[in-house]
Amino acid sequence: MFSQLTNLLKLRIGFIMMLTALVAMMVTPGQSPGAIEIVVLAFAVLISAGSAGAFNQYFEVDLDRLVARTCTRPFVTGYFKKSPIWLLYIGLLLVAGVVPAALVINEIAALHIFLGAFFYAIVYTVWLKRRSWMNIVIGGASGSFAVLAGAATVDPNISAIPILLALVLFFWTPSHFWSLAIAKQADYAKSGVPMLPVVVGNQRTAVIVLINTLLLVGCSIMPYFYGLGWIYLLGAVSGGAFFIYHNCLMIRDPSPRVAMKSFFASLIQLIALLAGAVLDVLIIV
Repeated sequence: MFSQLTNLLKLRIGFIMMLTALVAMMVTPGQSPGAIEIVVLAFAVLISAGSAGAFNQYFEVDLDRLVARTCTRPFVTGYFKKSPIWLLYIGLLLVAGVVPAALVINEIAALHIFLGAFFYAIVYTVWLKRRSWMNIVIGGASGSFAVLAGAATVDPNISAIPILLALVLFFWTPSHFWSLAIAKQADYAKSGVPMLPVVVGNQRTAVIVLINTLLLVGCSIMPYFYGLGWIYLLGAVSGGAFFIYHNCLMIRDPSPRVAMKSFFASLIQLIALLAGAVLDVLIIV
């Protein structure tokens, strides 16, 4: 049961969103929130992202059953029977995340948490995914709202550093996801989803990924000029260089094997950046 719930709620994605929110909270100038606020922030981001992940699977059963990567999801296998009652459960899950954030933290943080779930569930899943290759660009902004929620926990008047980190997440998501989409291009073509590699081909997508990653790395360096220190800069530059290197390899060989290496490089890039931000605050301050 636990593994099925983890799958349904896409808790790995939610965990990444939770980490970005907590890191944004740490690097935002201002008085540190108390333990209760921190716990509520972590819980609210995780559970709200989980509600959006569950809605995504509820809405996409027809697509998921066509793809090897998703055909074992619980609504597809029948482990959880798809019925309208699930929409109530998913809605209550979102309420369980947003309302405590509004009551314990503040309304601005709660709004960003809600918008993160809304962009993934409605803007990405319902509106754009089956209609436009821009799906992951616009819908991927859901990750940026987690950063803004973390910053708003410290100061509702969001400052330059968290705005720049939100831009980092905005640019990170397409490079991360398009690398996976190149590796799984045949699956997306089979399901009729217009992911970028299906629309323009793997080679051109690899070039676009590199251009987007260069924008990502440029944004990731900017917080250094607004107050973060050399440890953060080291994490941003080293992680960014590693990701750019794998993007270049993917241009030379846009095969599934190389594309998956680029996909995992994106995770290493994000981990290096977040770790650099945390260490910078803990060691420099």
